[in-house]
Amino acid sequence: MLENKEGRLWEACDVLGRSGVNIRALAVADTADFGIARMIVNQPEKAVKALRDAGFTVSETDVVAVEVPDEPGGLAKVLEILKDAGLNVEYLYCFAGSGMSGAVDVMRIEEVEEAENILKSKGIKLFTPEEVYTI
Repeated sequence: MLENKEGRLWEACDVLGRSGVNIRALAVADTADFGIARMIVNQPEKAVKALRDAGFTVSETDVVAVEVPDEPGGLAKVLEILKDAGLNVEYLYCFAGSGMSGAVDVMRIEEVEEAENILKSKGIKLFTPEEVYTI
């Protein structure tokens, strides 16, 4: 959580950088009063401690990271599998790594384990946390 004021996002990123934590992906959503910064970092435990020590409100959330083909309808195919299984995607953000043939889509789904099992059974590539941290 970030107060919606000048320099607050910089402060969070600076804290992480000085702690040796690398941000692999970042998405920020805001309201009039506060913002929510969702991050994938290479050292989650270290990031949580550094941000909390600096006075930030921090929570960790389980997410599902999948490879989405770089083609028209690639994301729709993945989302259709989840829809057909009755699973709701609460939020999603994407990023790409060098040399990848597609994008990494990070999804917040309430039933993480069920979503992972269904996606795997349909041939969708899932990334482990360690793989995501190094992309």
